Amino acid sequence: MPNSQLSELLSYLNNKPEPHIVMDRNYTIVAANMAYRTQHGDAKPLVGRHCYEVSHHFTRPCDEAGESCPLKLSAATGLPQRVLHLHHTPRGEEHVDVELTPIRDAKGDLIYFVEMMHTIRGASASPSAQGLVGRSTAFSAMLGLVRRVAQSEAAVMLLGESGTGKELVAQAVHNASARANNPYVVVDCSGVTETLFESELFGYEKGAFTGATQRKLGLVESASGGTLFLDEVGDIPLALQVKLLRLLETGTYRRVGGVEPLRADFRLVSATHKDLKAMVEQGSFRKDLYYRISTFPIHLPALSERRDDIPLLAEALLSRINPGRKLHLHQDTLDRLSAYDFPGNIRELRNILERASLMTDGDTIMPEHLDPEFIGFRMRERQEGIVPLEQAEQNYLQWALKQHEGDRSTLARKLGISERTLYRKLHPQN
Repeated sequence: MPNSQLSELLSYLNNKPEPHIVMDRNYTIVAANMAYRTQHGDAKPLVGRHCYEVSHHFTRPCDEAGESCPLKLSAATGLPQRVLHLHHTPRGEEHVDVELTPIRDAKGDLIYFVEMMHTIRGASASPSAQGLVGRSTAFSAMLGLVRRVAQSEAAVMLLGESGTGKELVAQAVHNASARANNPYVVVDCSGVTETLFESELFGYEKGAFTGATQRKLGLVESASGGTLFLDEVGDIPLALQVKLLRLLETGTYRRVGGVEPLRADFRLVSATHKDLKAMVEQGSFRKDLYYRISTFPIHLPALSERRDDIPLLAEALLSRINPGRKLHLHQDTLDRLSAYDFPGNIRELRNILERASLMTDGDTIMPEHLDPEFIGFRMRERQEGIVPLEQAEQNYLQWALKQHEGDRSTLARKLGISERTLYRKLHPQN
């Protein structure tokens, strides 16, 4: 590409609000637009430096340092590439959605690559007072899926264990969407009854039933133009699922006691800790509804799948629990937390830290400030010495059930046994 054409390309990119750089096949930056220099520059000349040096502070290409490299992939395939990376910026490390486009010369040969960057707001790679926090590979993979789906209207299904932060992820999907300036409405589907479900979701007309002294807008109407988040959608009774399916298929609904159909306008995000596929096979969840609400499933990693994030999360949670108090963890305390499996995930980590912050009088949380129960039967074994295998199993199962808030079905599935077998083990005398 002649210099004049490169100048024309840079002139075009300078009019773009998003940061862009142009690189050659050797990872060398040959041009950067004004937005990139302002948002990602480090006060040093950019042209002539390697992209991985500026963005990652690496001394070798991303793929040689454990990262996916969009340029290498594009050079190999000739196709555009998209990845989520952690980039160094004047504000510190940030999650950046990188879209790379190959540029060909008149002969069709690849000569340049244009990278466009979108900094992801609402997700932090450092301790933050709000929003999502993480930098592990599992967290970044999840965040990349959020970024991909957010701008669409596809129905999103958030899957994962309890306590993994599904509501925060749902909020992140909404905030990154074209509906971000419109309402974000949460519907808790746990323990919902048919009467309550209809009146809360669809609203009701004055006089629809005893006590309906005035018209009430439902949550569907309140979410108009925005996002409707159905939390724990797996808990909706089978008899009520058909009403939700009708809403989603027709895009219309009626208030309880109403006659005229009303048009629904919302983007659907659902979440559950249950295995909906298994529920479909068992007949406790409608297959047609399952496919309607799970166009784009996103798995939220358990905390045990992102152990590298525990120190970061702990620091962020301590700042949220005690915003006016600067607490930190002793290294021994952090080592114990990092070695723990956290069946209750981030919610359990928060509970442990909140109790520990109340137990310490200084600014350092020591191991003795932690609740001994947080390492369950393993600590009891060390205290009691060897115990009979049957007793050890009983101790473990009672502890695990407590961590799962009494949910025998989920615990049995994770243990690889039937719920009936689990019940017999928990109650050997029955």
